[in-house]
Amino acid sequence: MSQPMPLRRTPVQQRSAERLGRILDACARLLDEAGYDELSTRTVATRADVPIGSVYRFFGNKRAMVDALAQRNLERYAERVAERLTAIAADDWRGAMDTVLDEYLAMKRTAPGFALVDFGTQIPVGDPGADPNHRVADTLTGLLAPHLGRTPDDALRRAFLVAVEAADALVRLAFRLDPAGDERIIEETRQLLRGYLARVLD
Repeated sequence: MSQPMPLRRTPVQQRSAERLGRILDACARLLDEAGYDELSTRTVATRADVPIGSVYRFFGNKRAMVDALAQRNLERYAERVAERLTAIAADDWRGAMDTVLDEYLAMKRTAPGFALVDFGTQIPVGDPGADPNHRVADTLTGLLAPHLGRTPDDALRRAFLVAVEAADALVRLAFRLDPAGDERIIEETRQLLRGYLARVLD
């Protein structure tokens, strides 16, 4: 399985980390405003108010920058899910899966650039053979298996991968039908996930 393209340089000092954050924030906003084709390292540098050399210190090209944004999205998503899981009972897998879906929908509606990039599935980023849904499934397996008291084996990971792929396709449909997400399709997605995962998690 392919991994996200690494940064050219990992920030060590807080100032450098903050600059990287500004670059990714600018990248996300410009994706919303103009799309991937119009994105450039120079426009990102201008929007982030950093020298162009600062962008190239971290990224060789815009594809690497967008891949890093996708990875940051996944990390933030995992943090949000993990935080909400603390309030959900260990035997309530349906509540846990609702949280997984709800947090994804919240990011899709509010996170800059997420509509185009999400976790790297919308545009050709990184290795052409990369499959971000595998990373999402791995992340969810790591989060949910210990919370639910399950063994993170191949069968559980495969079930989460199927669930992620199905939800991904249906959520795309929901947002094609309604820019805010068609609530009827979203509810069908929720019920489909519950019905499918019941045979594994009940």
